[in-house]
Amino acid sequence: MRVVIAGCGRVGSALAVRLAAEGHDVRVVDRSARARGRLPAGFTGRFRQGGEYARAALEAVGIEHADAFVAVASEDNSNIVSARTARDTYRVPVVLARVDDSGRADICRELGIPTIAGVQWTVHRIHRMLLHRHLVPEVAFGGGETLLVRSRLPGHLTGRRLTDLDVDGEIRVVEVTRAGRSLVPAHGTRAEPGDLVSFAVAATSLDRLRGFLDRELGT
Repeated sequence: MRVVIAGCGRVGSALAVRLAAEGHDVRVVDRSARARGRLPAGFTGRFRQGGEYARAALEAVGIEHADAFVAVASEDNSNIVSARTARDTYRVPVVLARVDDSGRADICRELGIPTIAGVQWTVHRIHRMLLHRHLVPEVAFGGGETLLVRSRLPGHLTGRRLTDLDVDGEIRVVEVTRAGRSLVPAHGTRAEPGDLVSFAVAATSLDRLRGFLDRELGT
């Protein structure tokens, strides 16, 4: 996966190192050339000095072919502009932005751009959101130990009981949106075409849920 990261501060550099170590194609843009020093000597990705939302810098790191874009510069406005540029101009499939101000974060979410805040858990959450594209957490409870995630069910599950997807202590179906209406499934409720299902899932079981759905989807 090619990931372009705008901002090479504490969060951007840590995320870049982690993704590169996992074998992803990582491209980092930062307005300060000195920010390159936050990346280790053996960093396998690419670094480009330039404005985080400057098209010349973004195109120099291949944003046209990026699978994901993450805006984690120090300023909210910069992250909002660069995220919208990545989404609207370059049609990057997955776009995330770090926005600390709650008001600006609400605006971003209304625009369809998922936001992340808080230095201590930003890297982990961005990493999880990038690699679990169809299981982006809607809500995190406590310290992030339990998540609420939503996924469209694959068509061949039609007719199966939704409770068949439960894993005791790990995964629980808590809601289904069907034809624009929400319902809490009963024990015998069966899946119908187009169901959008909400799962309460332990963070440590997200891989299990993703693996199950990926297998069902044939991916």
